[in-house]
Amino acid sequence: MTLFVDMDEVLADTYGAHIELYNKEFNAALRIEECLGKEAWQCVPEAHQKSIKNHAWQIGFFQDLKVIPDSQEVMAELSKKHEVYIASAATQFPNSLREKSDWLDEFFPFIPWQKRILCGDKHILKGDVLIDDRSYNLDSFKGKTIIFTSPHNVNTQGFDRANSWREIADKLL
Repeated sequence: MTLFVDMDEVLADTYGAHIELYNKEFNAALRIEECLGKEAWQCVPEAHQKSIKNHAWQIGFFQDLKVIPDSQEVMAELSKKHEVYIASAATQFPNSLREKSDWLDEFFPFIPWQKRILCGDKHILKGDVLIDDRSYNLDSFKGKTIIFTSPHNVNTQGFDRANSWREIADKLL
């Protein structure tokens, strides 16, 4: 099987990073539980929304992301049984292309650069499975789709859902 796996909110905790940076910047105590069903920037006062939207433009943002629990172990097992590619929209923010590549080198070194698709639009992907947190990426995929739960997509329906990497393992290993 050919599997495509998104990075942000699937392997890397960008949502948590936005909340953490926001709380530091504004001495706030915003919790992820307060943001369910919304983008992080929608959970703060309007005067602070631009700050959260600018996080991804900051040097180092994508390089310092925490790894989603169990993703390394399950991805390692998946890569032994299937053709696994990372498919991430890495061209939207100037620094993200290099930082995402470096991040993958550090945390997922078993996925070689040849199996990393750092792109803009994912409609070009052709394979068996796409794991992503964004419904607009899953909508156009012709194979099996799995929406990986993130705070912003808890209300999204119409896709097979995985709430954890253990659930991904149960579905694909």
